Amino acid sequence: MRKYPILLFVVIATSAVLVAGASATRSATPTLIGTDGPAYTISLKLNGKAVKSLKAGTYKIVIHDKASAHGWSLDGPHGFARDISPVPFIGTKTVTLKLKAGSYKFYCPSHESFMFGRFTVK
Repeated sequence: MRKYPILLFVVIATSAVLVAGASATRSATPTLIGTDGPAYTISLKLNGKAVKSLKAGTYKIVIHDKASAHGWSLDGPHGFARDISPVPFIGTKTVTLKLKAGSYKFYCPSHESFMFGRFTVK
């Protein structure tokens, strides 16, 4: 008769571990990597590929600002605007943002006319 409580404990413990592992996998926040400089370049990548389209949701955005003459800003739908790495900062900035459906533009505030990129969120 003592086997059943031990077996029940093992089943419950195993189930708890599986549920915790599954929810941790689902809640992982994707990381977008952006750069500006050192020359007149700006980018945003996910897994090493240029971002063109994303699913709506929460993203960690890591910006590597390599020049004091440049910055990294993001504009989006419904008046969304965020200066993630302002001029003249040099270094790394990290933010977590919830991106909603719409069109987005990332750009250098000092050179917006030619240092920019665009992507959509669906």
